[in-house]
Amino acid sequence: MKVAPLAFRLVCLAWMWPVTQLNSSHFPNNRRRHKELYVGESPKQKHGGRVDLKMKKLDSTKSLLIKSEQLLRIEDHDFAMRPGFGGSAIPVGIDVQVESIDSISEVNMDFTMTLYLRHYWQDDRLAFASTNNKSRTFDSRLVKKIWVPDVFFVHSKRSFIHDTTTENIMLRVSPDGNILYSVRITVTALCSMDFSSFPLDTQNCSLELESYAYNENDLMLYWKNGNDSLRTDEIVLSQFFIEDFQPSFGLAFYSSTGWYNRLYINFILRRHIFFFMLQTYFPTMLMVMLSWVSFWIDRRAVPARVSLGITTVLTMSTIITGVSTSMPQVSYVKAVDIYLWASFLFVFLTVIEYAAVNYFTTVEEMKKLSRAKLPGSYNATTQAMAIDGCFHDNDIDLTSFQEAASTPNTERTTQSRNSTVSGPTEGTRLHRKHPLKQNLSFIMSNSYMIDSYSRVLFPLAYLLFNIIYWSLYA
Repeated sequence: MKVAPLAFRLVCLAWMWPVTQLNSSHFPNNRRRHKELYVGESPKQKHGGRVDLKMKKLDSTKSLLIKSEQLLRIEDHDFAMRPGFGGSAIPVGIDVQVESIDSISEVNMDFTMTLYLRHYWQDDRLAFASTNNKSRTFDSRLVKKIWVPDVFFVHSKRSFIHDTTTENIMLRVSPDGNILYSVRITVTALCSMDFSSFPLDTQNCSLELESYAYNENDLMLYWKNGNDSLRTDEIVLSQFFIEDFQPSFGLAFYSSTGWYNRLYINFILRRHIFFFMLQTYFPTMLMVMLSWVSFWIDRRAVPARVSLGITTVLTMSTIITGVSTSMPQVSYVKAVDIYLWASFLFVFLTVIEYAAVNYFTTVEEMKKLSRAKLPGSYNATTQAMAIDGCFHDNDIDLTSFQEAASTPNTERTTQSRNSTVSGPTEGTRLHRKHPLKQNLSFIMSNSYMIDSYSRVLFPLAYLLFNIIYWSLYA
């Protein structure tokens, strides 16, 4: 009876043996394929929270056993306090790389600059152990958890940190606690400009850096590499040429808080004159020269000379208005104002000159027509030309007219001759006493000479003015 169950068990094992061999021979990679599927999928979803060791080895972030906050021991210190609080001032080195000067506004008296601002200091609280002595780099997320210098821009109107695509902030920590903090900023700051020599001027602007909360007893700002701390890319401006870029430093005093270290970024700008030569100076010169054409037009062509004079005056007014609207309203006279108003005066004097010529010509003709007797050769046609003001000085011989006007009364002629002969000394005295009156009478009787003199005097005076102007300002 005992032998039968044992034989039955042996038969069953012999019958199941081919099935086991078949499974192992036909599916040799079943476990391996199942393991690869497990690596590619989430362990928690497929295998109930089992941890894949191979996945850990492939992920480098999981190889760090200590997080950055734990490595730098951020939770162990109060970073609201500066490094070495209660001791000597902490030195903070600065260097700047100017990327661009975006705009310079004369109306607002400011400039806009984009720069990389870098800070260097040491904080022993952030020192960490490292086998390879390599620094570690972080972004703005860690900056908010540690102490950084509170440097701001003095006389700043607007400023912002670039945040595209992320905030342009970099923090690099060395194992010994040395820190590099870099930020990309665009700042618009005040520049007190002097326009006395505009547009032949040179402006000196500066960007000033200073700690807001820490005075010289707590924080010492200095240029990291001396004069080499300020670096610039190739900057090209439309209206200015950059003559010099140099750093400097000093102290600023506030009555309530004390002395503060201040760093300066000084740059000298010289204005390009060619733009203003094309837009202002050349048109002004042409308008003045155009007004001189009036001296070669006949003095009796009233419409031509008056219209030319008014046109040049209005054009000069337009140029002056255009320059004034693009400039700040300052309380002193600029160099361009002197040139424009002097040129406007020359144009205005041209109009006044013709007014004088026309007046003296009219007075001269009225005196000739009001005389007592007309000569025989002074016929009706000549009289009509004189009344209309359409004759020239060489068209009529007025000698006989003057003689006829002087002989209506023989006694008066005799008395005048006697007075002339008997009193030469008295006539000489009158000439000495009233030379200006005699010269004025001569000009009134020969008004055509005013145009002749003006053709020479006006260009010479304007040339002299230009020589003095450009020698003083250029």
